[in-house]
Amino acid sequence: MTTIDLGPRTKAFRDELRQWLEANADDEARSLQEERRPSRQPNEASKRWADKLLEAKLICVAWPEEFGGRGLTGIELAVLNEEFVRAGVPRVTRGMGEGLVGPSIIAHGTDEQKATFLPRIITGEDTYCQGFSEPNSGSDLASLRTRGVVENDEVVVNGQKVWTSGYWAANMLFCLCRTDPDAPPHRGISYVLIPIRVDGQPNGIEFRPIKQMTGDANFAETFLTDARAPLFNVIGGLGNGWRVAMTTLGNERGGNATTQHLAFEREFWSLVELARDTGQIEDPRVRDQLAWAYSHVELMRCQGQRILRTLAAGKQPDSGGAGSVNKVFWSEYQRRLGEIAMNLQGAGALLVGPDYKLGRWQSTFLTTRSHTIWGGTAEIQRNIIAERILGLPREPSVR
Repeated sequence: MTTIDLGPRTKAFRDELRQWLEANADDEARSLQEERRPSRQPNEASKRWADKLLEAKLICVAWPEEFGGRGLTGIELAVLNEEFVRAGVPRVTRGMGEGLVGPSIIAHGTDEQKATFLPRIITGEDTYCQGFSEPNSGSDLASLRTRGVVENDEVVVNGQKVWTSGYWAANMLFCLCRTDPDAPPHRGISYVLIPIRVDGQPNGIEFRPIKQMTGDANFAETFLTDARAPLFNVIGGLGNGWRVAMTTLGNERGGNATTQHLAFEREFWSLVELARDTGQIEDPRVRDQLAWAYSHVELMRCQGQRILRTLAAGKQPDSGGAGSVNKVFWSEYQRRLGEIAMNLQGAGALLVGPDYKLGRWQSTFLTTRSHTIWGGTAEIQRNIIAERILGLPREPSVR
């Protein structure tokens, strides 16, 4: 593929960023790149690196400048991701606050809401977890039953959510609740930012950790009992939560499609090393599997390049079901990659260390079982692709 001319502005940004990383990316910061499991207690090294990035305005960089970001274009964001990978240091983000909640507030919030909530995300004062899915309303989000009742100047929320990841570090929950039970399924839903504690006291939100196959409990069931939030915390207005949620889900499913291949490429070469270490690198069957994996990473790279070309031409990538295509492709790819790695390890893959300590590839294998479920199941994503991209008839309702 020929080199893309990114233009003088993007080249200048790359040079500036590369110089900053060369001056600031020390061994301590590079050691953080090796951390694989989510840290519930960020260490001092992580905090020092985050403070450096915050001072340099390298957090929430895609947000418009008027909201504390740098207003990076999609192509500049891709360059930034590439340079952080090249420097071997983590690109610190504010998690769901930066990638999901912030863009939704910017798109649908009032000026007062933007001034209140966005700075607290940038500084890390507010950390968000998600309250969307419910036990009987996962990918069919419009069927949610959690209720929100307006009492004076507050919304009082009761119901149950599930698959709440990052709950242990969060002090805010962005939640969908039904505030108009008589409205059609996609209407009458409100998008509410609920504090987990108020004045140091519980706010009617209980997290019950769900233990995974890996032995971790990275997500939880969430029970809301008279959880309260000011009406000011309703983004987009009462009854307009579905529109706001679609902005959130668009960011969640789209991901960093321009540069996501970089992490998968590192993972692939680690798999090649595993094949060498186990003496199977010359096995034709193994080489065929490695070729399959490499071709899939290359397809991700080419798709990223395609998006970059579109951005470099001053256009926006196609919307619609593109995020669904990307989600299905990478999630099913990595799930299969975990299976290949376990087969390469052979009987050793069945051995687990003390206190259920998993090896790298064991963790990958078990963790990726869920990748085709969260963020919208692969089955639902295929429905979206069929209906919105291919124009096929809608799936018949069974109700």
